[in-house]
Amino acid sequence: MTTLGILHPGSMGAAVAAQARRSGAEVLWCPAGRSASSKERAKRYGLTPVNALNEMAERADIILSLCPPAAAEDVARNVTACSYAGIYVDGNAVSPATVRNISATVQRSGATAVDGSVIGSPPSDSKSPRLYLSGPANALRPVAQLFDGSAVQVRLLSGEIGQASALKLSYSSYQKASRVLAAVAYALASDHGVEAELLDIARGRTTSYLAETAYFPKVAARSWRWGPEMEEAARALDQAGLPADLAKAAATVMDRWAGLKDTPPDLALVLEELHRDPKSDPA
Repeated sequence: MTTLGILHPGSMGAAVAAQARRSGAEVLWCPAGRSASSKERAKRYGLTPVNALNEMAERADIILSLCPPAAAEDVARNVTACSYAGIYVDGNAVSPATVRNISATVQRSGATAVDGSVIGSPPSDSKSPRLYLSGPANALRPVAQLFDGSAVQVRLLSGEIGQASALKLSYSSYQKASRVLAAVAYALASDHGVEAELLDIARGRTTSYLAETAYFPKVAARSWRWGPEMEEAARALDQAGLPADLAKAAATVMDRWAGLKDTPPDLALVLEELHRDPKSDPA
């Protein structure tokens, strides 16, 4: 039986750990310093308490870190201090550079690092998030086997450390920012009494803009007009006392495409231009 250590059983971590337990693993967690709600979740999901992180490091074949992103590096350092030498999976929403730092940290104690990312809601009888894994091939399979037959759908990536984290942030940066922008747009429409009409327009769309990559070149070609439009949107938001930062940021992005006027370029050039900062161009 594989022994998994979970750091720490928040709403996502506890639910993921419970799926591993249902698949036959023993799941350890450390109650020291954790909140009452964490303790309640761990008890509800049948997780096994240990007295200290040292004990988890001694007993666990695999340790999975699912914690707030700001704490990810400190958590990895704490595990390294326990001379952990098993498989360490960082499943946090951190940048590729950060997860590479974490990998270097845990390898100092002889552990094998795996980059992971969970996309979706906490697993349950009705929800099946995906767990993407990248890193050393010989370490990916034991992690994947923890969730055989469970609600966690494991996807193995062929790249190295950083690939799973890049996928997570690529998706979440769009998903979360678009939700915020939608709320701000609705607030502006509501201030002017046209929110019903806004929703009527929006309901005519049935797909995600993220999936419409063929449209990116058309956006780039129109950015010379759309950028100033976003500046006007920012002014309207300012005048309504609403946050204008996202509209201003969109205008800044479009400024990088300003030279691609009218003729839709190919997608490769569109993406290349996003890496070019107009401020760095010679006068």
